[in-house]
Amino acid sequence: MLNISHNQLNKKVSLEGYTAFSKAFTSKHNKLFNKFLGVFAIIVIIILFLPWTQNVNGNGYVTTLTPDQRPQTIQSPIPGRIEKWYVKEGDFVKKGDTILFISEIKNEYQDPRLVERTNRQRDAKNRSVLSYQEKIKALESQVNALNNERQLKLSQAKNKLEQSRLKVKSDSIDLQAYKTNLDIAQRQFDRTVILQSEGLKAMTDVEEKRLKLQETQAKLISQKNKLLANQNEVLNATIEINRIAAEYTDKIAKSRSERFTAESRQFEAEAQVTKLENQSANYQIRNALYYITAPQNGYINKALRGGLGETFKEGEKLVGIMPVEYDLAVETFVNPIDLPLIHIGESVRVQFDGWPAIFFSGWPNASYGTYAGKIVAIETFISTNGKFRILIAPDDAENPWPKNVRVGSGAYTIALLENVPIWYELWRQLNGFPPNYYIRDKKESTKAKK
Repeated sequence: MLNISHNQLNKKVSLEGYTAFSKAFTSKHNKLFNKFLGVFAIIVIIILFLPWTQNVNGNGYVTTLTPDQRPQTIQSPIPGRIEKWYVKEGDFVKKGDTILFISEIKNEYQDPRLVERTNRQRDAKNRSVLSYQEKIKALESQVNALNNERQLKLSQAKNKLEQSRLKVKSDSIDLQAYKTNLDIAQRQFDRTVILQSEGLKAMTDVEEKRLKLQETQAKLISQKNKLLANQNEVLNATIEINRIAAEYTDKIAKSRSERFTAESRQFEAEAQVTKLENQSANYQIRNALYYITAPQNGYINKALRGGLGETFKEGEKLVGIMPVEYDLAVETFVNPIDLPLIHIGESVRVQFDGWPAIFFSGWPNASYGTYAGKIVAIETFISTNGKFRILIAPDDAENPWPKNVRVGSGAYTIALLENVPIWYELWRQLNGFPPNYYIRDKKESTKAKK
């Protein structure tokens, strides 16, 4: 009650006669309360100087340490139609076990003898390649024969040319001899004419010398004609050599052109054979893809496509499988402001959903129900939720993680940082400052020096 009235009751009414006054205003209670406040203040001061472990917490879930141990879905690389299921949800399958059988839905692959017919086409093209190879060998033999025949023909023509040249040379010598004989016959005739005019020779001698002169002139003209004929034979032999060379060059070029054409067709046939072999191998592999098998040992979680006769596209998820052997890990997320405080190898306490725990964030040693872990990977790029992903593995030096923890369960993580006094932590929290920045390697080196 406010004491604002000028008529004050405490000055007019005495309270000493009341029992409540004697109990409330006794000095014994005041002393006990003062002692309690003093002890409480001392305890608070002591607590303020106790060590407190700074931490960075995050929410995540249980996963596996390696990607091949995580739950996965099985897809079909080809489109098809579901024909038969060999398993049901919850079944255990080994690697290579058949999960379901599918059939083809594309028209170009529905022929049941597609591989056989493709192999026949390949064999026919192989025989075509062999035929072209034999043709190439025959053309090579033809080219060699033409080369040999050309050499023989050229040798024959060169010999004929040489004979003609020798004849020309011989006729030139004979022509020179006939010229000499003509000069001699002319001088003899002239001398006989002079002697006949002087009366020393008879007219018959003149006639005889004239006849001999004419015969010598006729032989000279005949020898000239013979020389010209042999020179013409030399020209003909030279022309024949050039004709033979040109003729056989044309024949050899034609044979080589046919050979190159055969080689080109052979290469085309070989390319078609390779293409058909590729198609045959692809068809065989595609036939094996009709049976969807388990990629590893595990349990069938859920059939994502059910029923019979249902069609699906390539790459569409058909069934989920969980590997039977896996190493647990925790995937958690931290804020970007706390990322510089996180280092690989740092200790982390993990609290799993479904496991009772009593946790003191500043005193991890006094906590109960949490498990130890170590950071093994830190994502270098921010996730879609605006935080950075951290992967935590079990710490083998402490108690193992619960065996009944399932992949996908929730987890609460606390990364342990530097030890500071409680008063400093309260001051930091009130001011909204982040935890102290430190580097783990420097911290360990400092401890080693001490």
